Amino acid sequence: MALVKWDPFRDLSGLQSSINRLFDDSFRFWREPEAALTQEGAFPVDIKDTPGEFLIKAELPGFNKDNIKVILTDNLLTIRAERQKEEKEENANYLRVERSYGSFSRSFTLNMPVKQDKLRARYHDGVLEITLPKEEDARKKEININIEG
Repeated sequence: MALVKWDPFRDLSGLQSSINRLFDDSFRFWREPEAALTQEGAFPVDIKDTPGEFLIKAELPGFNKDNIKVILTDNLLTIRAERQKEEKEENANYLRVERSYGSFSRSFTLNMPVKQDKLRARYHDGVLEITLPKEEDARKKEININIEG
């Protein structure tokens, strides 16, 4: 049986790395606003269903308005956003670059038709606001049904 010299500090360096990673991941959203965009391409969205319309707010910080698309197909609303990669300076010695680039997309099924000629979208301060007025005849109506018997 071979004897192995025990190093009490070997395990501590691994523990320190794990704790550093935990803190880095936990506080990332406060340091980096674009961290709201996850690896899966999800960005935070609020959907409010009022009697007359759907109100949607999507957080898209750091995007150019021209790189955001809102598409409605039947009752499926899709929000697509793309962030272009910046050109890097030649001969620059970056130690770290923390920017997310690429395409991000979310889709939602609306539970009733909307007035396609009255749709509105506004992008301001990193928030996309979409207003989708509901079709008049598609709004929920209460109908009394006679019961036979």
